[in-house]
Parts: sequence; structure tokens; C-alpha cells
Amino acid sequence: MAGIPNVITDVERIFSKFPGIGRKSARRIAFYLLDKKREDILEIAKAIVDLKDKIEHCTICNHITEQSPCDICANSKRDDSVICIVEDSLDVIALEKSVSYRGKYHVLGGLISPLDGVGPDDLAINSLLSRLDPVKEIIFAINPSVEGDTTSFYLTRLLKDKPIKITRLARGIPIGGDLEYTDEATLARAIEGRIEIPNE
Repeated sequence: MAGIPNVITDVERIFSKFPGIGRKSARRIAFYLLDKKREDILEIAKAIVDLKDKIEHCTICNHITEQSPCDICANSKRDDSVICIVEDSLDVIALEKSVSYRGKYHVLGGLISPLDGVGPDDLAINSLLSRLDPVKEIIFAINPSVEGDTTSFYLTRLLKDKPIKITRLARGIPIGGDLEYTDEATLARAIEGRIEIPNE
């Protein structure tokens, strides 16, 4: 675009790829950064590089962490007999803010979505199956969507012969809603009001 240096348009293009950031917001960010000191920009750049270099996935639950096992898996006060299955780490963070769940988690790393080319082999399902020995209950805390329901159905079929109680969050969470945007009180009620899924 005429009158705008290429460096600015490059920054706009990069930031407009972020979720929830359009072209105009990306431009505002570019101009905000332009007014910052070089040290501030280097601090931001280092934090972004550290995000890639220092974050790994817990070898037990697949949640993000700086060292494996993660703090939740390593906490002996958490209940090993209950696993809450979620789509991603943002859901773990949302549920932890509700302060109503004291079990462990398992992060699938996505949902089954044939249209997007995501199948069961693309998710952390085998690692889930390998940690069922002490488990008495599995809670599906998966977003109520077509992909979420498909994933829950698939996992329920895999677990049907296991002597494990299977529940899901109460449907106080709206259809199509995301756990990460749900308030703490609603999440707490959903955990407390979970219902058993028939394991047939």
C-alpha cells in the first residue's frame, strides 16, 4: 500500500495471522511497537522465542509445561483415579481457574474432524489408554460441537469394556461455546453436575 513502508506491512501481515486479530488491529500493533524502545522489542522477541524453546508437552498428560511431568501430574495431592479429558491446554487452564476439580487431566491436542483431516491417530489417544490402570472415572470436558461429540463418541467406544465410570460436563456450557471463554462459576457447576455416559 502506498505511503506505508514494507516493514510495517510485513508486521501487519504476520500479526493478522493471529486469532482474533484483523488487518486494522495488526496495523495498530505495528505502530504501537514502532513507538517502543529497542530493548522492549527485544524483550518481546525473546519471550516469543522462549515460547518455542522452553515449552514442551507433559509426557503423562500432554499439557504444556516447562518440565515434564507437569505440576499437575507431579502433584501427589491430586486424585489419580479421575482423569478429565480436554481438547487443549487452554481448557486445562480454564478448568483450573474454577478451583472445583482435583483430579488429573489428559490433553488430546485437538478433536476428530475428518473435514480438517484430523483423525484419531492425530490425537494423544494411545497415551490416554496407557494410563488407565488406577482410573475409576473419566470426565469428558470437551466442547459441545460436532467435532467434540464425534471425539467423545469415539473415545466412549474405545472405553466400553473398561470398568470405568464415564461422565461428561453438565450442559450448562452453550452449544458451540469454548471452555476457555466460559466463566469460572459455570465451569464449577458443569463439573459438579456432570452426568454419567452409558458405557455399553
